Amino acid sequence: MDIILKKRRWTRKRVLTYGGIVALVALIGGSYYFTSGPRKLYVEADRLSINTVIKGPFQETIPQNGTVQPMKSIYLDATEGGRVEAKYVEEGIILKKGDPIVRLSNKALELSLVTQQTNVYDLLTQIHISRIAAEQNTSSKLNNLTDVESGLSDAERIYFLDKKLYEKKVIGSQEFKKAEHDYLYYQKKKRINDQIMKQDSTSNIRQLEQIKQSYQGSQKALDLLRERVSDLIVRAPVDGQLTSLDAEIGQTKKEGDRFGQIDVMGSFKVSLTDVDDHYSPRIVTGLTGTLTFMDSIYNLRISKIFTQVTNGHFQVDMQFVGPAPKGLRRGQSLQVTLALSDKTTAVLIPRGGFFQQTGGNWIFKVSADGKRAYKVNIQLGRYNPDYYEVLQGVEPGDRVITSSYENYGNIEELILKN
Repeated sequence: MDIILKKRRWTRKRVLTYGGIVALVALIGGSYYFTSGPRKLYVEADRLSINTVIKGPFQETIPQNGTVQPMKSIYLDATEGGRVEAKYVEEGIILKKGDPIVRLSNKALELSLVTQQTNVYDLLTQIHISRIAAEQNTSSKLNNLTDVESGLSDAERIYFLDKKLYEKKVIGSQEFKKAEHDYLYYQKKKRINDQIMKQDSTSNIRQLEQIKQSYQGSQKALDLLRERVSDLIVRAPVDGQLTSLDAEIGQTKKEGDRFGQIDVMGSFKVSLTDVDDHYSPRIVTGLTGTLTFMDSIYNLRISKIFTQVTNGHFQVDMQFVGPAPKGLRRGQSLQVTLALSDKTTAVLIPRGGFFQQTGGNWIFKVSADGKRAYKVNIQLGRYNPDYYEVLQGVEPGDRVITSSYENYGNIEELILKN
């Protein structure tokens, strides 16, 4: 006898069919829900850096690495070539002006000095001999002049006496003519002797002057040679520290070779060697900066700008405004904050990792209830190591997320979980 079985309403096939329909509807609804509104992401608030937009003092600055350098360095170059015979000091020693550092020898130069000394002594001897000869010659001519003047005096006396006697017919004309002839002869001889004495005096003066000039030139050459020989001993030109010395016994140095360097102690500057060429139009002498040393802040001012650009960077030197910090050492590295503008009042956002993903074009602003954050467009201006200047988009008192947006992709709204 057959048994009538009751028909099952929910078969396995029907359950799977209806389940698939429900899942499809849920998928469609979810897709609609998530694509029809802003893309959202749940994040934990304690993992974010949330800062408040403020209004306060702002100064555009850039951090730069600086190196302590002496204000003045003197290079030691060989003014004369030679062989290093003695080395009196080592690197690092403090020197006084005139202290010997290195002694060279130069046989050719020393021989030239001896030769020049001999030339000068010969000229001195020649001057002495010429002066004696001139004096003897002058003495002889003076004696001759004395004789002529005596003869002229006698001839003049006899001439005027015979003239009177001749006029009185006491003597004959022949005797008078002889007296007249003698008188005229001695007058002419006197004029000739006067001219000879004048020419002799001028000649002696000229000759002595030429010899004197020759002696002065030789003496000057001798002085220069002595100075060159004395330069074979290299001495400290100023008080300071010998920071480098390249000289060894037996080493040969050519003229112009560098021995080392002396740093003038007591005054320092800070050299910024890696200033980006991007800032070159804004870097001018007189621009100020600060550095912190031993928990104290010191002010500096740009004193020199080097125009040469290497690999997109150039160098500036800064001097301390007021006393330099005690304890500075040559070559020490310091962090300098260089100011590119005066202090002003501005709306500010603390610097953070958000800038790398947004380029400063937008930021996540936290809602008033603190439960969500949404994207807002902003415009940033200048910046320093601590803050960005905000030109528009947020106001003082707004809270914004400044940490990195690296994992947010195209998310437009963050749901903040405490």
